[in-house]
Amino acid sequence: MNDSSIEKVRPMLQAREVSVQFGGVKALTDVSLSVKPGEICGLIGPNGAGKSTFLNAATRLVNYATGSITLDGQRLEGVETRDMIGMGIARTFQNLGIYASMTVLENVMLGAHHRLGGNFAEAIFAPFRIRASERVARESAMTVLEEVGMADLAPQAAGSLPYPLQKRMEIARALAAEPKILLLDEPAGGLTHGEVHEFGALVDGIRRRRNLSILLIEHHMGLVMSLCDRIVVFHLGRNLAEGTPAEIKSNDAVIAAYLGRAA
Repeated sequence: MNDSSIEKVRPMLQAREVSVQFGGVKALTDVSLSVKPGEICGLIGPNGAGKSTFLNAATRLVNYATGSITLDGQRLEGVETRDMIGMGIARTFQNLGIYASMTVLENVMLGAHHRLGGNFAEAIFAPFRIRASERVARESAMTVLEEVGMADLAPQAAGSLPYPLQKRMEIARALAAEPKILLLDEPAGGLTHGEVHEFGALVDGIRRRRNLSILLIEHHMGLVMSLCDRIVVFHLGRNLAEGTPAEIKSNDAVIAAYLGRAA
């Protein structure tokens, strides 16, 4: 996406001066970050910089003491964690959260659970509505599996898949939620060099087809530099730098933070 066009639109996700504290420890201090529609924004920094904490704050898994976070202009303070996916935020985690004994299709269908609707009384007195919703979810999940090249694996047990395909399935499950923004927490961890390249092509293709906003946390710098439109750097729970991949690559403060030298 052209940089000038990105700057003119309202951020899909915007955090302003967000602070998170665990007891007496400040995990984040006044951090700010935005992700524009259709943009892949990288969030990088050394271990302990507060990257995953920020994702947890943005998805309401942890509370932030000060600041604000908005999704497509709507403030997230007070929103319950269980309601976040319905608002348009889907994410993956560092540790895969798959249901090994369930099929690939069933795992992906779980991503659309918030769109099924229904309740206990409806299941008794109007079961046809539940069946119709499940049919729609199944068809939607199959469409997503086709998009990520896994349709032929739909009936296979998720736990039998090799690790790279489990990673791909987790993204498919997130996409089944039809999010406005996708948060990826170290998705390339454990992948080989060739698998990382394929994964990057997958993510970029998803972004372009869906015009989807993506916030990517990743330690694989080759992937970050080739995939992201813009990069934000955290260090010790604070903003350190922001810019294009070229600008970040040559930023003395960023180099110092990663290599442990004084800037």
